[in-house]
Amino acid sequence: MPAALTVTPSAKSCVRFRRSVLVPLTAAVVLAAGTGGWYAVGGSGGSTNGPGGDGGPGEGVAPLARSLHLPWPREGQASVAVEGIGSLGTRGGQKPVPIASVTKVMTAYVILKDHPMRADAPGATVVADQRAADESYSSVETTAPVIAGREYTQRRLLELMMVPSGNNVARLLARWDAGDEKAFVTKMNRTAAGLGMRATTYTGVSGMETSTRSTAADQLALARAAMKDPAFRQIVATASVTAPGAGVTFRNTNKLLGHDGVIGLKTGSSTPAGGNLVWATRQKVAGADRLVLGVVLHQRAGTTPAEGSAAAHEASRALIAALRAELPTAANRA
Repeated sequence: MPAALTVTPSAKSCVRFRRSVLVPLTAAVVLAAGTGGWYAVGGSGGSTNGPGGDGGPGEGVAPLARSLHLPWPREGQASVAVEGIGSLGTRGGQKPVPIASVTKVMTAYVILKDHPMRADAPGATVVADQRAADESYSSVETTAPVIAGREYTQRRLLELMMVPSGNNVARLLARWDAGDEKAFVTKMNRTAAGLGMRATTYTGVSGMETSTRSTAADQLALARAAMKDPAFRQIVATASVTAPGAGVTFRNTNKLLGHDGVIGLKTGSSTPAGGNLVWATRQKVAGADRLVLGVVLHQRAGTTPAEGSAAAHEASRALIAALRAELPTAANRA
């Protein structure tokens, strides 16, 4: 990908790109999931605030989790799991809540299921329609500029959807895949059911709709499935993306990326949803390089998107720092 560029005033005026009050954020994920299988993390478990809280119906946390002292967020909900080890717990009442642009993880997952791409491949060719172009200039949501009639690679559109969190691009991809957005949402819900995401309902493809709701445990299950796709990992690993023909480069806005082993994954925020962050790290545990996945949802809901996003980042940062400090020792004792 090209190096990140500073958008000049002339470039800004050229595309008249506007960010909305939603301020959905995106992160990056690099590297494939390491060796070892996943201990199943279930979908819609109830409130699990005690140290023995489970990660899903009928499922307990991995034994070593009981020797960890994780700083779980005091509000909202969270869930963490380690590849090859298992669930480290789910906290907060697992009541479905709005998830904002975290929705786009499922959008990308369904697109890649329907139109598989090899690693490093551009994928199919998609022609931007007039609606997507017109929506590029919305003042009420986050968008990415596309030009009507222009051909884009599937990979570039997925990057524009995930890096600057372009809602218009998410809808364009849905229409391209399923003919209309309603049909695509049906696919999203069918896929969620297949993954055991029993507490999740999708009503749109971008996260704009507050009626799209999920739980931390369900989103962790989705992240785990999506990370198995090499193309998905590459797309969400994108540090910056340039909109073809628009002269604007967007940088990944995850504040944790590149620190403490953080390699992704996807953020989103709005006033109703608060701050939400699905994150991924790589960590050496018991001699193996492990993928660690976590989800933090509904932080500072009802405040500004910026305040919610900051809270989600801070809660995630605290969890990641504790895991890096304690997980290797706990694993050696187990």
